[in-house]
Amino acid sequence: MTASILIPFWLFFLLVCISVLALVDRILIPSTRWFLRRRINRVLDEISTRLDIKIRPFQLTKRQVLIDRLVYDPNVSEAIRAYAVDHDMPFEVAQKKVQTYAREIVPSFNAYLYFRIGYWLAKKVARILYRVRVDLLDGDSLATVDPNSTVVFVMNHRSNMDYILVAFLAAERTALSYAVGEWARIWPLQTLIRAMGAFFVRRKSGNPLYRRVLERYIFMATTEGVCQAVFPEGGLTRDGRLQDPKLGIMDYMLRGFNPEMERDLVFIPVGLNYDRTLEDRSLLLSLEPAAEQRGWWFIVRTTAGFIRHSLWLMVLSRWQRYGYACVNFGTPVSAGEYCRTHGINFSRLNRNERFPETEKLCRTLMDHVKAVIPVLPISIVSRIFLTSMDEEIDLFEIEAHANRLIQRLRTRGAPVFEVPQSTRAHTVARAVETLRVRRLIAERAGRYKAVAEEEKILRYYANSIVHWLE
Repeated sequence: MTASILIPFWLFFLLVCISVLALVDRILIPSTRWFLRRRINRVLDEISTRLDIKIRPFQLTKRQVLIDRLVYDPNVSEAIRAYAVDHDMPFEVAQKKVQTYAREIVPSFNAYLYFRIGYWLAKKVARILYRVRVDLLDGDSLATVDPNSTVVFVMNHRSNMDYILVAFLAAERTALSYAVGEWARIWPLQTLIRAMGAFFVRRKSGNPLYRRVLERYIFMATTEGVCQAVFPEGGLTRDGRLQDPKLGIMDYMLRGFNPEMERDLVFIPVGLNYDRTLEDRSLLLSLEPAAEQRGWWFIVRTTAGFIRHSLWLMVLSRWQRYGYACVNFGTPVSAGEYCRTHGINFSRLNRNERFPETEKLCRTLMDHVKAVIPVLPISIVSRIFLTSMDEEIDLFEIEAHANRLIQRLRTRGAPVFEVPQSTRAHTVARAVETLRVRRLIAERAGRYKAVAEEEKILRYYANSIVHWLE
């Protein structure tokens, strides 16, 4: 029993590795899962008492179960057979593709990560960068929505900060599920985003098999009542104007909707605006056909430099926030009521009949969004300098122009950012100083003039309110 046994070192190392793996698999991983599950359940018990829109069982279902459910969905199976025939390949090979698509799309919502870490992080980032303001233009209309409804926040898309800002502001009421583009499919960002309940979308994919898988996932989530956030424009606005709606995701939600169903589909219009968007120059550059294409390394290097410079300003106590970031929530629009009013049943329409009706509803929703986009100080001052490109004006003239413009906008029902009359001059002066620091306007002897080379940037910010003035 006490005799020694000589074994090669490689075999000893292999036995140690096997023992460690067994220890991890049998003891550490189950214990960790139990601990995390306990924390998640505690969070769910806590937030279930205060959320207006509850977390649905669908969101808490194991991810692998949702993937299997999606892969073996009858509509997806039919699409697999058609794809296999068209491409002369075995059914199993086409099904493997679907499994890949399903794993890519289906999120793995983690309540603890969303409400503890994600909420805290989004709140800190938003408030470090901006003076955040939120307004419910129709009172507390969110509280009046039927809790059994599927709620969809419909928003304009000005910045990638939209994801963070709305998720932070809505976290007291619900957990949002976003559609995120391929730009975020990098490790470890994709794992974090998926755990926050977002799903990935190949926006320009023309693959019919992929589109069917995506359609069925969105249909499943909508049918099960998952609260979602949608950007009907399909991407960031490049010139600051509200873009025409893309019908893809909206059509996936509506094509199976029957107004007689027990669960209604309620759209909540959300308007966002910023005194400064971090991507403004990059977005405008993308409109230039001859502009040099920037690679990932340039983007990473530029972003790192920006963060480093900002942190250094914080250390020197010279950091200033980028003005206001404002979110307005408008009046909910019930799809059931809309269908009954217009005599429509989307679930009974074929594609050719459904698309025009979907477009009508989308344009109606975009009109609601347009009506709640906040009018911010930078937008007003940018508009003033655009209309006085060749003139030098002082602060008193700028304030007088601003007062007239604000009065004009309010007459037309625009949601002008509320500033007390006593502090309006200070707010206008701060907006002017922001533009001067960014070198969008130049100062000489107390008079200001727009920099001609920066007209596109000024127009980008003025375009956020141009729909009220055209």
